[in-house]
Amino acid sequence: MTASVPGQTPSPEPASPAKKADSGSGRGALLVAAGILASRLMGLVRERVFAHYLGNAEAAAVFKAALRIPNFLQNLFGEGVLSGSFIPVYAQLLGQKNQEEADRLAGAIFGLMTLATSVLVAAGMLATPLFVDAIAPGFEGESRALAIQLVRIVFPGTGLLVLSAWCLGILNSHRRFLLSYLAPVVWNLVLIATLVVAGGRVGEARLVELLAYAVVAGGLLQFAVQVPAVLRLLGKFRPSLSLASESVRRVLKSFVPVVFGRGVVQISAYVDTAVASLLSERALSSLFYAQTLYLIPVSLFGMAVSAAELPEMARATGGAAEEVHAKLRERIEAGARRVAFFVVPSAVAFLLIGDVVAATLLQTGRFTSADSRYVWYLLMGSAVGLVSSTVGRLYSSAFYALKDPSTPLRFAIVRVALGAVMAWGLGLYLPERLGLPRYLGAAFITAASGLVAWVEASLLRRSLGQRIGGHVGPPPGLLPKLWGAAVVAGAVALGVKVALTSTLGPMAGVAEEWGGSLLAPPQLHPVVTCLAVILPYGLVYFALTAALGLPQALAVFRRVRKLVRR
Repeated sequence: MTASVPGQTPSPEPASPAKKADSGSGRGALLVAAGILASRLMGLVRERVFAHYLGNAEAAAVFKAALRIPNFLQNLFGEGVLSGSFIPVYAQLLGQKNQEEADRLAGAIFGLMTLATSVLVAAGMLATPLFVDAIAPGFEGESRALAIQLVRIVFPGTGLLVLSAWCLGILNSHRRFLLSYLAPVVWNLVLIATLVVAGGRVGEARLVELLAYAVVAGGLLQFAVQVPAVLRLLGKFRPSLSLASESVRRVLKSFVPVVFGRGVVQISAYVDTAVASLLSERALSSLFYAQTLYLIPVSLFGMAVSAAELPEMARATGGAAEEVHAKLRERIEAGARRVAFFVVPSAVAFLLIGDVVAATLLQTGRFTSADSRYVWYLLMGSAVGLVSSTVGRLYSSAFYALKDPSTPLRFAIVRVALGAVMAWGLGLYLPERLGLPRYLGAAFITAASGLVAWVEASLLRRSLGQRIGGHVGPPPGLLPKLWGAAVVAGAVALGVKVALTSTLGPMAGVAEEWGGSLLAPPQLHPVVTCLAVILPYGLVYFALTAALGLPQALAVFRRVRKLVRR
């Protein structure tokens, strides 16, 4: 979660080095964002269909917890780990035109990952009861039995997603960004089809069991759709378990600290899950819904920019130290500027109109207005660390490009240790001390994660500045402009919502839930409310940032003018 944000207002002169880095990586980031947008939109459709058939029911909480438990495999050996170990070495070999060694490295990493994943899948299936008791201690009786059954079904599917991440590493290193981030669309389609076909026709327990099998089928298809493109890029692909190559040993040397880093981050997610399960099943399922929404800007802007920048930064690490450091500063500045411009208004939207966002994307069937409001509380907490978490990814990518995964590991340990203590203390005990309902502890869980994300990002930024010299991050004055524009736009959007509720009255059946407040949703379909509220928000934000001369806003208006003229 984020740090001091980036974004520098470039000077009007076209020769700025930051502009060159910006335009050089912009296309890659755009392709990544396009793929992520498609997969996230399909993910939202999946969540909406899931909410329609299961809402916040007990089976919904069990399935989401069961899905998270084997996900440690994907998090330990997936994109994040490959970004810190495999991609920097592989991309550097490609930059040196050493195709033969690059192919040898790709084959060895595939073989080693397949072996390690197979062993861990088998061990995970055997140890499933222990995982369920540790990660979801609130589950008992039938809930616990169902969770154990689902986890054992899902484990092999997660292993397939690890191999899919290997494909992503190959494709990204060759600057083929779109396919690897579009592939999850297939996974989502399989789950959506299962929900549509079986939802309402079978019981909740049977439905989530079928969904677990769909996870495995979707993982296989997500891997399969990438394989042909990957094989075309690899000259001679021979899977092996050989450690003889120096490149393989370099990857494995980085692999260990990155795995540990991802492991401690995963512990943080499990602590959040455990605390939420102790609050209530509704708190647990709502936490997962909120995280789905929170990950949209993180993925579209943080992941997209970081994923596109990592291979470029890795290629830039060859040469004199001064030249390398200058190139890295340019790329970090350009990437951070793009991230901040879009993530700051996302955070303000979560804070001020998060109920509109949640209702638009999730409110249907068994997911009610009260559920949307509850998810809003969690989004308020998430907004605290949205900027820091996205920019922090960019800083970590710079360390990975420098073949230094140990520094992000150290700071991840600090973040996780501090975050676990805060989530436990704030989530379980602070609401009672403040005289608030216990269920609001879930909002303090997300807020705790946001606060420690600022700590981690600040440590990363300071250490990176010491490593490459000069200024790292946003120039003075940029963030206040972005926050100011976003807050004004948010006030306008909130005013529109209040005016609609005042004029049309609150939505039927929800006035009491909202205590008669004008903040209750108006008597409109959630999608109509969203259009009436979000459109003014976006227009005001872009107008204000354009008036302030920020290049990202001016670029958007230039594109709009071109479209209008056509």
